[in-house]
Amino acid sequence: MLGVGLHLSALGRPTDALPCSLPWEKLNGPLRTHNLLFRWTDDKSIRARGYSELVWKPALVAAGVIPYAEKDARARKRFTTSRREGLHQLRHYYASVMLAGGVSVKELAEYLGHADPGFTLRVYAHMMPGSHDRARKAIDDRLLRPRAVSGDQGATG
Repeated sequence: MLGVGLHLSALGRPTDALPCSLPWEKLNGPLRTHNLLFRWTDDKSIRARGYSELVWKPALVAAGVIPYAEKDARARKRFTTSRREGLHQLRHYYASVMLAGGVSVKELAEYLGHADPGFTLRVYAHMMPGSHDRARKAIDDRLLRPRAVSGDQGATG
């Protein structure tokens, strides 16, 4: 068990993926099955809006990022947020971490559910490490890596 699975296991949470089939892209779209790792305690899938209102926005309030919720005319809690603080930002954060870590655009497109890696490239190209940075890192990694030295080979005497 690696990464997230270890953390979930330490919290006593299930670590087995739960297959879930839902319509893709529109309500009457073709069903696509995905394995859900994160879900509510009753094994129901987490809906983005519910998670946003019950977990994400209260966490932003606790961190001082957004103000406390106000009650609307029907006494429902309403948080004031913009796209900058929205839940979708986690997706962009994930993509930027993956790109910075060297994951290819093709792999990232698959992880994000994009059919076309070109779309992923157009959306996230500005987050990719610059070619100068990659070139510098490549040569630094090669020239600065430790080398095994054995005996007196190469020594002059």
